[in-house]
Amino acid sequence: MKYTEKLSPSTKKTILSLSWRDIKSPTAGGAEVQTHEMLRGMDMSRYRIIHLAAQYENLADDEVIDGVNYIRKGTVFSVIWYAFWYYKRNQENIDFVVDQCNTHRFFTPFWVKREKRIFYIHQLTREIWDINLNPPISTIGKLMETPLLRIYRKDYTIALSNSTKKDLLDIGFMDSRVKIIPIAMKIKPWKKDEFLPKEEQPTFTYVGRYVVYKGIDAAVEAIGKLKSDYPTAKLWILGKKNEKYVEEKIMPICEKYGMKLGDAEEDADVICWGFVSEEKKLELLSRTTALVFPSNREGWGIPISEAAYVGTPSIVYDTEGLRDAVDEGRAGYLCKEKNSNGLVTMMKETIENKEQYDRTRKAAYQFSKDYLDLNISKLFEEFLNEMY
Repeated sequence: MKYTEKLSPSTKKTILSLSWRDIKSPTAGGAEVQTHEMLRGMDMSRYRIIHLAAQYENLADDEVIDGVNYIRKGTVFSVIWYAFWYYKRNQENIDFVVDQCNTHRFFTPFWVKREKRIFYIHQLTREIWDINLNPPISTIGKLMETPLLRIYRKDYTIALSNSTKKDLLDIGFMDSRVKIIPIAMKIKPWKKDEFLPKEEQPTFTYVGRYVVYKGIDAAVEAIGKLKSDYPTAKLWILGKKNEKYVEEKIMPICEKYGMKLGDAEEDADVICWGFVSEEKKLELLSRTTALVFPSNREGWGIPISEAAYVGTPSIVYDTEGLRDAVDEGRAGYLCKEKNSNGLVTMMKETIENKEQYDRTRKAAYQFSKDYLDLNISKLFEEFLNEMY
């Protein structure tokens, strides 16, 4: 299906999904995986699905992936214009338009009828503006976020977690029109007898990108402080290594506490494993004492659920998307004190309170297994049925 191709009438309901990235985009992340998983699992005998996103180098202009028609056109900004014209040319044959907001959005309330619109948001950005950017851009971003979101307040809306839904209701979204569709996990829970033995020394793991708002520096600082009581404690960092971040943020902390920084398989206090395979990631997560995930905000803390699936609880900040993934602290360790001291307190709890640790481990596994064992495509179809 090509951008220039006129959509033919169909007995199927046609969904046009809009995003600035798709599953194959070079910077694709959890939001793109979630969207693809939701769309590809739909009943293709009832739905025709088109996903329009920006074009990136070395990607096809159009292709079909798992039954979803992908079209790519323009840049992250001009794709809004291309989406507008694609809809206007084909609006009589399009039943629903999904406007996915991942900082970027398509302003569909200005050009799509309300009864066709679906707003899809994983998380608000709020304090992330201040963490990732400097004034005046951060100030402008924070000031504009709520007014731009309120444009969609009467639309049918999909949110990823209760925290995101609450944020939306606080700025005027309608409770009856906001549906929570939980995260789609690419992996399945391990059987309990498949869990690997824990490392002999206290070992904590971070999984994710090297970006400021994810709080890797706080995790490194926490290990430095923990080592005064537990000298053999280690931190494993999994994810594509960012040399600049390591040099500017991690190395100074390691030097401050006299810690050795190393790469995969080296004997060091803080080990940067870099990008690892899915199998290796799960192996390391299962061996670790706890995942440490001190992010300032998420749509949903996917690594938290991955760790739970392989028998490992998580230590997280009490922030949006993280508290949801640990069931408000019932299925994980929730830091009310959102800094390295709070992390150290919870790290010690995992080491020193074995009974509580075992209970939390079991609760994390059961909660993630039960809550995420849902067919998100069916939930989306049910949501569409409510609309017509």
